[in-house]
Amino acid sequence: MAPTLRRVAAIAPLRLRVLAGGDALDRPVRWVAVSELEDPTPFLEGGELVLTTGMRLSADDATPYVTRLVAGGATGLGFGVGLSHDAVPPSFVEAAGAAGLPLLEVPRETAFIAVGKAVSELLAAEQYEEISQGFAAQGRLTRAALRQDGARSVVDRLAREIGGWVLLLDEAGAVRHAADAAVTDRAVTDRALTGRALGEGGVDDWAEAAARSLEPELARLRAAPALASLAVVTPGEHAVVRPVGRGGFLAVGSRRGFTPTAHTVVNAAGSLLTLLLEKGREQRATAARVRTAVLRLLLAGETSAAAATLAELGGTLPGEPVCALACETADPEALADALPCFTAPWEGRLVALADPADADGLAVRAAEFGRVGVSAPGDLRTALDQAERALASAAPLARFGELAGQGLLSLLDVDAARSYAAALLAPLRRYGSRADLVESLRAYLAGNGHWDVAAQRLGVHRHTLRYRMKRVEELLGLDIDDPAARAELWIALSLDPPRG
Repeated sequence: MAPTLRRVAAIAPLRLRVLAGGDALDRPVRWVAVSELEDPTPFLEGGELVLTTGMRLSADDATPYVTRLVAGGATGLGFGVGLSHDAVPPSFVEAAGAAGLPLLEVPRETAFIAVGKAVSELLAAEQYEEISQGFAAQGRLTRAALRQDGARSVVDRLAREIGGWVLLLDEAGAVRHAADAAVTDRAVTDRALTGRALGEGGVDDWAEAAARSLEPELARLRAAPALASLAVVTPGEHAVVRPVGRGGFLAVGSRRGFTPTAHTVVNAAGSLLTLLLEKGREQRATAARVRTAVLRLLLAGETSAAAATLAELGGTLPGEPVCALACETADPEALADALPCFTAPWEGRLVALADPADADGLAVRAAEFGRVGVSAPGDLRTALDQAERALASAAPLARFGELAGQGLLSLLDVDAARSYAAALLAPLRRYGSRADLVESLRAYLAGNGHWDVAAQRLGVHRHTLRYRMKRVEELLGLDIDDPAARAELWIALSLDPPRG
């Protein structure tokens, strides 16, 4: 932050005297400009202390001269006496006072270059202080990243460093962690962001509301991956939103504007969070591969080796009888995090093994993430098979025991029954026509022999379906109107789920 005019005026060796505008001395001085022009404003950027001896100025020039300086954004006017003017003309003092522009008298003994050097030294000192503070803040953020809960600690530390709030958001814009330097012990807060009221509530309340208000910025960043960050400025709030990791976002806000040092600190935090999130992603992927290996060991009968391997991850296995959940989801990582039981990726699905007493509650929770098939309690191999068959139904949440006829199937030797089913249906699979006779038969039996219902499900004319069923009878040598044949075919189809 640039030094104020009050600080410059207080430098004793300069012997500056404030003649007007004393109430505005806290304005920042960003540079010193020496000019004897009647209108120096074309050469100003704003924030300058303008020094002049009034060589080309008369008393009548006071008001227009001061007006131009104010319009040009000058911080103040230093009037040198002892050369062109023995004293600062009263008209200039009056005009500066009326315009609220600080007017300093610069004595003959004080060279303008001395004022410039003094301001330059103050600016250098301020910049050095900001850089030092920035390095110190980056060090504190790095130490926070080394803690066990590294990402959360970095978010908490960043909120304190900037004296504002911080949100860590996932790919969908949901809050993963939030911190506010002004909110402690879930105290009540009331703030505004991007022009929308966030209401009153604890950390969770304002964080979720803030995340919703930032959706336009998140959408822009998703649409333009090359964007490093976006700024959001309202009368009462300044915010920066930037990507972190693979699809996540970091949002940082403060009631004060962000200095270059603050931007550096935010970027450092973003880099640390990216490293932590990517490291966490790799660790989760490795852990998932280990759990898949554990499931493979269990199916091979190596229970002791599976338990020992899982123990290295800090997990335990449920004993038999066990319930299996077969889950189809677009976000297996989030689902695995949401289920407090053993989970493992398996053949394109996420499999969960649960105690029968917990299975219903876990199934309802899993259904929030996608489709779920749930087995009846039993041994692992049977439970997995039942869960897969339940998942093959059209229901979002299907329990094997509730599927018509499935309870009886659990009594069969699964491997032998599947071999027989495959042999029984093989002529239909080998049929040379493009028509899928297996799925046509499945639809016909599921529709209880009603031609219109089955044809509508397949999206074909009922005469087409009649022709296909005639081919099924010819290829299998069975009468599909015979209840025994229908039962046998339905069991075979149940052991041979739809292929998609």
